Amino acid sequence: MVGIMKTQEWKQTVEILHQAFNDGYSLDIFKLLLTADERDALITRVKIIHSLLDGSINQRQLKEQLGIGIATVTRGSNSLKEASPEFRQWLEKTLLN
Repeated sequence: MVGIMKTQEWKQTVEILHQAFNDGYSLDIFKLLLTADERDALITRVKIIHSLLDGSINQRQLKEQLGIGIATVTRGSNSLKEASPEFRQWLEKTLLN
C-alpha cells in the first residue's frame, strides 16, 4: 500500500514538473523545489552521466576531476546501467551532441 501511494505521489510530482516545463516555468519550479546545494548536486549528476557516456575518462579520474566521492560516481554509473536502451540512446544524443 505504501509503495503504491509513493508511486502515485511520484507520478503526480513528475506531472507537476512536466506542466511547469510546458508552461515555461522550468527554472522557477526547480528554484522553488530545490535548494542551491541540491541544484549543484543535480548539475554534478548530469556531469557524471555525460562523462560516463562519453567514456573519455575512467571513474577514478572523474572522481578527481569533479572533486566528489567514488560512491557518487558509482551511483551514477549504476543508474545509467538501469536505463532502458531507448532512454540511454536519447541521453547519448542529447548529452553528447
